[in-house]
Amino acid sequence: MTDEPPTSQAIYHQLLGLFHRRDIPFRLIDHPPEGQTVRASELRGHKLSAAAKCMVVTVVDAEIRRRHVLAVIPGDRRVKLKQVARVCGGRKAQFAEQSIAEELGGTVSGTITPFSFHPEITVVADPALFEERELFFNAARLDRSFAILAEDYRRLAEPQVASIT
Repeated sequence: MTDEPPTSQAIYHQLLGLFHRRDIPFRLIDHPPEGQTVRASELRGHKLSAAAKCMVVTVVDAEIRRRHVLAVIPGDRRVKLKQVARVCGGRKAQFAEQSIAEELGGTVSGTITPFSFHPEITVVADPALFEERELFFNAARLDRSFAILAEDYRRLAEPQVASIT
């Protein structure tokens, strides 16, 4: 096991609890520590498009108010920040500072999951994510990942689905 902060362990256990309470079938995949989507996908043995890549984005509106969203996209795509801003009613968007992303995601960069357990962050998922049958993502740890059906992810996370790639 890696030396993840205590919050990462809490998120890991929240996910396990959520899957068990909701009767969601999942697989755990142990692998060498990796936080980059391309390499993690290779280690897990799936195509890149099946990775749920997660980025915390700060959206600023016309009154300079900030809100944060968790952008979840297929691993083989790039997020378009202008699209995120538009979808969220903002005038601009940028990747959140690492400390903010880790605080809101509850875990370190490279292990942020596609679920929000923080009241100040909403989830926006690109529709291309749901073209895959099964999704893979780090389990709030660098050395372990989850695999769940895309339809189960959509039902559990209840993301806003909008084109952001």
